[in-house]
Formats: sequence, C-alpha cells, structure tokens
Amino acid sequence: MSFDHLLLDQRLLASLKRMEHEKPTTIQESVLPLAMDQRDILASAPTGTGKTAAFLLPMIQHLLDFPRRAPGPARALILTPTRELAAQIHQYASHLATDCDLNIGIITGGQDYIPQLAKLKKNMDILVATPGRLVEYIANEDFVLDKLELLVIDEADRMLDMGFRNTVIDIATAALNRQQTMLFSATLDSPGVEAFADKVLNEPERLQAKPPRRESQKIHQWVHIADDAQHKFKLLLHWLQQPEVSRAIVFVKKRETVAELEGKLQSQGITAAFLRGDMEQRDRFRALSRLVKGEVNVLIATDVAARGIDVDDVSHVINYDMPRKADIYVHRIGRTGRAGAKGTAISLVEAHDVAVLPKIERFTEQQLKRRIIKELRPKHKEAKPPTKKKVKKKGSKKPKAKTKAKK
Repeated sequence: MSFDHLLLDQRLLASLKRMEHEKPTTIQESVLPLAMDQRDILASAPTGTGKTAAFLLPMIQHLLDFPRRAPGPARALILTPTRELAAQIHQYASHLATDCDLNIGIITGGQDYIPQLAKLKKNMDILVATPGRLVEYIANEDFVLDKLELLVIDEADRMLDMGFRNTVIDIATAALNRQQTMLFSATLDSPGVEAFADKVLNEPERLQAKPPRRESQKIHQWVHIADDAQHKFKLLLHWLQQPEVSRAIVFVKKRETVAELEGKLQSQGITAAFLRGDMEQRDRFRALSRLVKGEVNVLIATDVAARGIDVDDVSHVINYDMPRKADIYVHRIGRTGRAGAKGTAISLVEAHDVAVLPKIERFTEQQLKRRIIKELRPKHKEAKPPTKKKVKKKGSKKPKAKTKAKK
C-alpha cells in the first residue's frame, strides 16, 4: 500500500513527502482504510510505529472534505495522558496540516488558565488536550462539546493508570454528535481497557498490529547483571562513556534517584538533563530542549516521560532501574529505534529486579540476552525469579502418615 492509494488530499500527500514518510507503517496500513471510512477504531501498536499519523491523516482529511461554514469551537479532539505527548502531537499535526488552513490548538495542565481560555474562544478545528485541564474548562462552560465530530483517545491504558477513566467517559458522553471515535492503547489485553472501550466506542474495528520482524528487530536489547548499586553505577558509567552512545535516555523509578544520579554523573564529568513528574512545564520543555539542541547527550527520566518523549536520534535507552510492569518497559525502549533508525536498549538488573525479566520476555515474545563486560564481570550468579507459593485450600487436611501395623 502507498499513501496515494488512500485518496488523500494533495496537500497532505505533499506534507508526507516533505516529512519523508514514503509509505505507511504496519499500524497505518491497518488503521487508515477503516478510519477513512469513518469506522470506530480500537487499536494497539508498539510505540514509535507511526500511530500518530494513523489517526491524524483521516482526521485532517475529514475536515478538508467537509469544511466548516462558520467559526466555532473544535470539531476534532485528541486526548492524551501527558503534557509532553500533547505537545508532540500538536507539533506533528501542525506540520502535517501546514498548507491546509486549519487552526490547531493545545490545552494542558501546568499553563496559566486565562491565556489558554483565550485560545479556546477563537475559531478552532483540532484541539489536543490533557483531560485533567480540559475538564476544568468544560465545568466552567468555557468549552462545549456539542460541535465535536471526531474524538481520539491516545494511550488509553496510561489514561486508566493515571485515574482519568471517568473524566474521559464524561467527555465522550457529552460529545453527543461525534461521528467517529478512535482509541489507541499499548495493549488491549487489560480488562480495564476493554471495559473502557465498551463505554466510548460504537461497534469498533479491533486492530492489534504487530510490526513485521524487520521492524521489531531495530532495537537491540540486552541485560547486564549487577551485583549491587555500586556495580550498577559503574556499568552505567561504562556505557555513557562509549563513543557510540551519541544520545541516551536513562530511566529510573523514583524522583529521588534522578537528583542523586545526576550528581554522581556530574562528579564523573558527565552533564545530564533530567525530567520528572514534579517539575513545572517550562522546566520540562527546557530539559528536552537541552537534549534536542545537543547541549547534553544524556537525559535522566522517571516513567512520567516514558510515553511523552519524541526525540530524534536517541541511540541508547538504559534502564538504570527496571520498570514494575512489562508494558512500561516497551514504552521506555520505544524512545530509541524510531522513524526507521536502529537503537539499543540496555537493562541493568540487580537481584531484586530479576522477577520482572520473564514477564518482559513473555510480553515482548523474545529473550533478553545476558552480556558481560570483561572488566565489570559480576561476582555473583544471576538470581532466580521467585516462584509462586501454592495456596492451601481452606478445609483441606494434611493426610496422616501411614503407620505400620503391629504384628
């Protein structure tokens, strides 16, 4: 399939060519024909596989096919869980619709209420928003949903994790006149996502597009076993000092670890930017900007950033702390190997993190290879994952030992 076969507007085709999108990705091939036919979509795809264009192209095409007759509120709404992701979708949509004469706005938390309100009062075609902030404007009757035609819910599983289930359902319910809803999630296996989709979608096409083998192998993944925290830091330092690590994102679990690790790297001559959940929005953008501009080549981040970073040419993702869940691992490593490039994901695993490895291997359907750096060889063998204890049923009695009969 090519983009030409989809009967897209010439302005969109020109934008795709300018952005060097030569042919649809796997998820785009699955979604676009059905979405262009205005079917509701329930889809999952690994991060970095072109999901954003899969919902933006049919959305923009609809707005071009049916131009508005009078100024008014947004006709299309894209809900995202994080500010960073909202900003990236807004930027991508603006590039894609460069010559389409559409007004594209963004509303997120961490910004002043009044300036954003002024944007909402203007004529708008597409609005990208985080649900927490948008619901404030809806409650104050500063944003109405009765003119909404298209609704996209991106990263629905993350929405649920962040407690936005009822908020998003309320928004979808209030948009009575919407003609199409598309919901995207990293996984469709969760019962929570299924129940959520039942509330907001109408007879959706269910699409679970896995990239072909050549796409999935673009990220080289392996594990280093670490004896302790000191050994783990030495492993991290080794990799960050390698010439092939041109731009790296280092993921940690806790906010406290961010500052601690940044200081330790600084003492070793490595300057890093950092990103964590309690930062002001301007500080978040400043940290990403330092990485993008090449002022630093290392970014330390908590999982708040796992789904919100879209930076070109990230050569390495390093899991300094392993994530709690396998799907978060996939989101983390998806920050590298984007847009057809190859990438590397390295996990530094202490004994207490070993339990998550088999879960990740089952989820990704591939084995994580163990590698050893000669001068940093671990002193201890890899710990075995804990086994589940058998739960004894209530009322069951332990069988009595047989006794030999007396002669």
